[in-house]
Amino acid sequence: MLVLLLVGFIFFRIQNWGEFVDLDKIFEDGPGEYDDSLDSVLPLLDEERNIIKHPEPPTIVAFGNAPFADDRNSKDNLANLIADATGATVYNCAVSNSYLACSFSDMDFFTFYWLAHLACGSDVAHNYENIKEPLGKDYPKDADEVVKTLTTLDFNEVDVITIMYDATDYLQGHWMYNDSNETDTFFFTGNLEAGIELFQQTYPHIRIIVMSPTYAYAVDEKGKYVSSDQYIYNDQDVLSTYVIKEYASSSARSVSFIDHLYNTITEENADKYLIDNLHLNAEGRKLIAERFEYFLNYYNKGYADID
Repeated sequence: MLVLLLVGFIFFRIQNWGEFVDLDKIFEDGPGEYDDSLDSVLPLLDEERNIIKHPEPPTIVAFGNAPFADDRNSKDNLANLIADATGATVYNCAVSNSYLACSFSDMDFFTFYWLAHLACGSDVAHNYENIKEPLGKDYPKDADEVVKTLTTLDFNEVDVITIMYDATDYLQGHWMYNDSNETDTFFFTGNLEAGIELFQQTYPHIRIIVMSPTYAYAVDEKGKYVSSDQYIYNDQDVLSTYVIKEYASSSARSVSFIDHLYNTITEENADKYLIDNLHLNAEGRKLIAERFEYFLNYYNKGYADID
């Protein structure tokens, strides 16, 4: 009798153990997709946690380096493309040959943090006069225009700030992040967070959208373009790590983040949109403008309801 019960139990378990997985059936529509994008669309909220929509058309101030500074007066300039796509008034406060992390240079005054001081009313304008002579021919050609804009523009009338620095910090081996001081301006993420903090304290009504660098090639000792996921400078890390850390800082400050490294101009399509290892061509800037418009109007135009 015991033997019969044991046989019956084994038979029952075999019949009800489960079903073999038919992999051909699971993947009949293809292997699927893995989304590793770092995109993060966050709204500006009021005290009751309601979404604040920007006026139409909005007023935008753009900070950064080459993506906004290149071809400044051209219709294909990124700030001008964004203005055309959105109808916004865009003040281009990007500075040529600048970067995000301070590096013990007079050019540090053109990092985001120090430009934020100008915008927020700090009495630092004299610094820019004092560095003209030391920098000489390296003083950025667009610097005076940017300083004038930031010291005369009423930021109470600004709706959106966007920040986009390319891979220059990675290529120059600037320090990336400081876990013990998240607003250390001598670090890539610290300078970003310090500037964002200053704006959020001074002008909390402004929505902030951070845009990551696009893909860029590293350049080895022989001048050869190599993958920026396989090459590091100054014992730092690869470009993708800079972007991941920038995303983390943006999330920590509750601002939107547009991932251009994995979602716009990537290692797979970079040859089509870069004119060298770093700078964008006109078509590349158009892609950036399209993605920005989507993030800008995500709540205003109901894109959030479509997703």
